[in-house]
Amino acid sequence: VQLQASGGGLVQAGGSLRLSCAASGRTFNVYVMGWFRQAPGKEREFVTTITWSGGGGTTYYADSVKGRFFISRDSAKNTVYLQMNSLKPEDTAVYYCAARRANYYSNRARDYDYWGQGTQVTVSS
Repeated sequence: VQLQASGGGLVQAGGSLRLSCAASGRTFNVYVMGWFRQAPGKEREFVTTITWSGGGGTTYYADSVKGRFFISRDSAKNTVYLQMNSLKPEDTAVYYCAARRANYYSNRARDYDYWGQGTQVTVSS
């Protein structure tokens, strides 16, 4: 499975950005897709996930982004989106999309099997 992330950029605090992650290859192996982020000098941290295969599209969010970030999927396009609203300077990081074969939620980066290349999001104050 290959993941291609896009959509990062520079935005002022309070602004919005939408990230996309297109999956290709053996996507039938994927059950959960998500986003993590890593700021300079910090560990990679969980942002949000969505179940991929089957019905429901159950979502999970880190407390720090609840009510501001929204994950969605377009199964026909094998693409996951991350809509980020009310951005804060502390949201500045490289954002990575990730995919997991196991069919249950995890917020641990080490549980994900496939990773995209990352896209930079910078929020100015």
